Amino acid sequence: MPALMGRGATHGRRRQDDDVELAARERDEELVQSLYAEHAEGLLLYVLRLTGGDRQRAEDVVQETLLRAWRHAHELSASGRTSLRPWLVAVARRIVIDGYRSRKARPPETDDAPLATVATADETERVLQLLVLADAMRGLTAAHREAVFETYFRGRTVQEAAETLGLPVGTVKSRVYYALRALRIALEEQGVTA
Repeated sequence: MPALMGRGATHGRRRQDDDVELAARERDEELVQSLYAEHAEGLLLYVLRLTGGDRQRAEDVVQETLLRAWRHAHELSASGRTSLRPWLVAVARRIVIDGYRSRKARPPETDDAPLATVATADETERVLQLLVLADAMRGLTAAHREAVFETYFRGRTVQEAAETLGLPVGTVKSRVYYALRALRIALEEQGVTA
């Protein structure tokens, strides 16, 4: 029998705790409703000045301020303040300042829409020409390809190319001549004309 009495006493305490919690919630809701009715309009006007007239931002700040008041309702009601407006104004001001600081800490957001209107050169034709040329270059012997590469792509004179390749000048001239002739034939076969 004593075990049953213990359970009943525990159940009774739970019920009392639930009643106390329910009463606290009701007090919190009443406080927030009274705060909203009494302070929301004045707070909105104050925050509008702080946000430079940005109504949406001001409404967000007022909402966040009242949310914080609700979170701290038990502390606010226990403090015995005659008016909560100074507390609300201070919280709203801090929220605006924090928002300003966080926007300044981040780089400004940019939109990529202006990039869509920037004209760019179409490189398709050039890329295709380079692909055809690369294909034709692969058809040359290694010696001819080396001579063309040094003289045309690196911009060296025949004398400089000969020194770089360690060949006589006449040999480099001959290789360039025959390489260009073979390239012309290969490109004509592919339908490329000068």
